[in-house]
This record gives sequence, structure tokens and C-alpha cells, in this order.
Amino acid sequence: MKVTIVGAGAMARGIATRALAGGHGVRLVDRSAKKAADLADDLRRADPDADVARSDAIAVEDADLVVLAVPYPAGRAVVAEYGTALTGSVLVDISNPVDFATLDSLTVPAGTSAAEQMAAEAAPGVPVVKAFNTTFAGTLIEGRVAGRPLDVLIAGDDEDGKRAVAALASSGGLRPLDVGPLRRARELEGLQLLHMAAQERLGLNWSSAITILA
Repeated sequence: MKVTIVGAGAMARGIATRALAGGHGVRLVDRSAKKAADLADDLRRADPDADVARSDAIAVEDADLVVLAVPYPAGRAVVAEYGTALTGSVLVDISNPVDFATLDSLTVPAGTSAAEQMAAEAAPGVPVVKAFNTTFAGTLIEGRVAGRPLDVLIAGDDEDGKRAVAALASSGGLRPLDVGPLRRARELEGLQLLHMAAQERLGLNWSSAITILA
């Protein structure tokens, strides 16, 4: 698949690492061209055969997946800016709308989620899938915690879109789990708020993972 990642921060690095491990092509788009180019260079140093490069916004037009690796609410502005250029792609929202100053609350109104807000902003026919928001950047780079592959909890209303995101996750050595329609993003965002808030109290140092055992 062709995977375009909007953003060049820690989560972009983690998701790009998994995508490249799965044999996918990755294009990095960021308002700072240098930041995107530097990340692409780092990823090629780790894997000289990696199909990864810096690009500009045109990379979203022929992408199978467009991953919004930017904080909330910046992703909403990106979706509005790209508009119909996203048609034909699956839009993947990884954000967590939390108050990062306190880690004690979500910043979206009750009864909605960041993902649902982005779906409302997206052009008609552009499916939005919530995924990767319950994983931390460092654990994505490794792909495993305590010897187990990371669980990637996926929510969305478009079945084909969810299958594409699941394929990305599984090809990169992760375990995708479909947890239902896009409204389940509300619970996923709340779950990750708890996960983030517990880091200091439990001494986890952002190296933990949420997993489902059965």
C-alpha cells in the first residue's frame, strides 16, 4: 500500500517504522519540509531498502491510507485544508484529545470524539478510521511489549477502510482488533487518557501497552 503520513514527530516515526516493516511505501508530509526530510533520512539509515521519502501535500492524492499523525485539534484543520484531495484514501485518525497540561480530561464534548469530528470535516465519501491512538511511539518502533505484539484497536464505519488499516498493522507485526463502529472512538480516546494518566503513578515511562487477553 501507499501510506502517506501527515506529521513528522514521534508517532509518525513509529507508524512509518511499522509500515516499512510491512513492505509498504511511505511518504512524509509536514509543514516543515526539513523535519520530514530528516525523518525520511533516519528511516532509510535504519533500513537502506525502505521506500520512504519526504513529499508535499500532493502525496495524499494517490495514497491508500492517509495517517494524521498530528495532535488534536490540528488534524481537523488538515482535513478541511485537503478537502476532496483525500477522496479515494482512507483517513486514519490517531489523535487523543486530552488536556496535556494535566492529563485529567478530554477536550471534546461528551457524546463525541476527535475521530467523529474529523469525519464530519472530511469530504463526502472519505472514510475515517480510528487506530493507533492506544499505542505509544516508542512501543510502535519496537513493535512489541513484554514479548507480545502490540494490539491496535480499530474503530470505523467503513468495513473496507478498517480492513486496510488492519492489513497495515498485521503486515508490520502488530495485532489488529476491530472494536466496532466509529462511535467506539469515544471509548478508545477515554481508555488512552487513563493509560497516559497512569504512566507516572505506575512508573511505566511510556513503555506500556494496552492489550486484550483471551
